[in-house]
Amino acid sequence: MGMQRFGDKMHLISRETQRNEPQAVEQKYGQNLINACRKGDRSSQKRLYDSLAPKMFALCLRYMGRRDEAEDVLQDGFVTLFSKLDSFSGEGSFEGWARKIFVNTALMSLRKRDALKMSDDLDTARSLSTPSPSQLQNIGYKELLGLVADLPAGYRTVFNMFVVEGYTHKEIAQHLGISEATSRSQLQRARMLLQEKIGRL
Repeated sequence: MGMQRFGDKMHLISRETQRNEPQAVEQKYGQNLINACRKGDRSSQKRLYDSLAPKMFALCLRYMGRRDEAEDVLQDGFVTLFSKLDSFSGEGSFEGWARKIFVNTALMSLRKRDALKMSDDLDTARSLSTPSPSQLQNIGYKELLGLVADLPAGYRTVFNMFVVEGYTHKEIAQHLGISEATSRSQLQRARMLLQEKIGRL
């Protein structure tokens, strides 16, 4: 894992993300394979599923926190992906296009469970120390994502969208129906809780 700073923002850049340049993605998910999937070719659909499933399951698990719920979202995400293949223009990263589908599927599932109620426990937030970027840098990528999965759903969702996916607070607010200030406070509290968890390791 690498961590990259953009002004006052901190985003995770995984090794997988760094390797997946548009050209490499295009070679992996060639237009012929995508076209065959559009025509309903089952073997091509299985190839695409097998290629995408590990990464998309990791994404679903980050948002849902539980394997059984992540598996349900993964299946729903693939149903949506295959039904919307015609909307992929062929420009840009196919994997990036697919990730948006799975993020949206996870968010829809969380909304149905009313899991995105944002916590306003200011006393808890004040009791935690300010997170240190250096501490986050010293933990492994998989280990950090395991800790993220244990966060309350609201914190976890904002953290994933901002830190891992790279959404802005404005975009998060629009997706979740909250204010930008709420998005910022949820991110701050998520980082505080993560700091506390890291301190216990």
